Amino acid sequence: MKKVAIPEKLSIEVLQEMYAAGALTPEEVVLEIIERSERDVEMNIWITKPDMKFIGPYLEGLQKLDPNEAPLWGMPFAIKDNIDLAGVTTTAGCVGYSFIPEEHAYIVEKLVQAGAIPVGKANLDQFATGLVGTRSPYGETHNALDSSLISGGSSSGSAVSVARGQTAFALGTDTAGSGRVPAALNRLVGFKPSLGAWSTEGVVPACASLDCVTVFANSIDDSKLVDSVVRGVNTQDPWSRNLEKPSYELPTKILLPKGPLYFFGPYEKEYEAAWHHTVETLEKGLIPVEYVDVELFSEAAAILYDGPWIAERWAALGEFIEANPDTAFEVTEKILRSGSGDHYDAASVFEAMYKLKELKNKTSKLLKGAVFIMPTAGGTWTRDEVRENPIATNSDMGRYTNHCNLLDLCAIAVPTKDTTDNIPFGITMFAEADQEGYIFGLAKLFSGEELPTDKEKVRTTLVAVCGLHMRSFALEKQMIEYGATFIREDLTADKYKFIKLPTTPAKPGLLKRDQGGSSIEVEIWKMPLKEFGKFATAIPSPLGIGKVELQDGAEVPGFICEGYAEAGALDITSLKSWRKVTL
Repeated sequence: MKKVAIPEKLSIEVLQEMYAAGALTPEEVVLEIIERSERDVEMNIWITKPDMKFIGPYLEGLQKLDPNEAPLWGMPFAIKDNIDLAGVTTTAGCVGYSFIPEEHAYIVEKLVQAGAIPVGKANLDQFATGLVGTRSPYGETHNALDSSLISGGSSSGSAVSVARGQTAFALGTDTAGSGRVPAALNRLVGFKPSLGAWSTEGVVPACASLDCVTVFANSIDDSKLVDSVVRGVNTQDPWSRNLEKPSYELPTKILLPKGPLYFFGPYEKEYEAAWHHTVETLEKGLIPVEYVDVELFSEAAAILYDGPWIAERWAALGEFIEANPDTAFEVTEKILRSGSGDHYDAASVFEAMYKLKELKNKTSKLLKGAVFIMPTAGGTWTRDEVRENPIATNSDMGRYTNHCNLLDLCAIAVPTKDTTDNIPFGITMFAEADQEGYIFGLAKLFSGEELPTDKEKVRTTLVAVCGLHMRSFALEKQMIEYGATFIREDLTADKYKFIKLPTTPAKPGLLKRDQGGSSIEVEIWKMPLKEFGKFATAIPSPLGIGKVELQDGAEVPGFICEGYAEAGALDITSLKSWRKVTL
């Protein structure tokens, strides 16, 4: 019998707290994961599914580790099945390619040494060639939220294992977007480190000069913790390089694409609306926003599949394809063969190298001190639609991702507000290779989380305001005096009556109703807890601080009004915003 209910989402932070409190053991978590994998068996998440036969020795190994010194002690993780786990078959999504490695991939070894528990090998688009999650002989991996939709690829199973609560984090790989697109489609954080920051030794190559190992997680902090464990030079890996562990920093500016973007698929309009909402949020934030021409990013993206780099994929796998006809998926083989033979001569390779060098130079100048943001994907597809048109649908998924590794950028994909019920939307933040701290810091700020500092961490609380304390009104200065910072605009649940009090100056009152209420515009601010008490005691009656329910069901501290004030007050509920009131 379980001591406590195991959380549906297995975040590292929550599991660490439960282990420390003695409320849960790693073995109990693994047994639950095995049950969940059976529950979701038709979603085709795994190639080697969770099984105590191979997981058991890793659980036993935890007894030799001090949880206080092993940062990932007891954390279950998935391994994309083009990354080696000693003694377990590596398939790269192709049955005929399978082999059993004797050693862990370098990254896997570091994770195991830190106490993490590998629980299975995850499904993928064959040979990591695809962004849709449907190109696998082991079955199409279903989206974690809507089985009719694609999961994103090529790291499909890795992402879905996290989203379905079967792992705390998962390893993917990324050459053209495979560590970011599945994150966006399954409402996860997907971190793609700079080239060489994480060793690719023990990874089946797609394009060795561009390949990265990546992590899917439920939070920015979880992904950064994994980075802190695995980052570092591997002297046996010619692609490995020394890049310092990033801290949380903020850029001097945010760059957004100038002009309209391309959106597609059955939720095209919803994706476009979600992007515009994100842009509005960024424009109202603390970091200055500039708009830039994105043609250079498009030019770099075109080089990946319309240029000689596709020949690098053939160099890695061509010999196997030639020796094993009809083994690979038809669409996968077609893509790989486009890099074979005399499609590209030596001159075309050098021409592309010179062009890319020029684009890198321009990108470096543009991104100096900045973070560039785009939608992670401009839409999604149903699995049926991808089967009907596998090439074009896949190409669309990489429109905003393909440039990244060619330009030697780091990236983090983070979820934003859903486009509609269970259809997530996400953005990707890009920065130069030696500026990974910028994307971690900005991602934290965008998510409304506290940025850690070298000093004692400042504890804060969110505060919902709906009147004179909003930006541009008379008492905004009071919010600033108490150390508050604006986070975002939001709406209450549709349960509130909004009144104009007969005071000087006029103030609004927010009263919650059992029925017949409306949704009212509010602003969400973040205030240091040490200031919050003084702020609350200074509020004159009939106003006060209580819990305000937001449209997504969350409750935050905010301004409410005592019921007696309704008498003699003007009902302004129909206006839904203090900004529409004539003072």
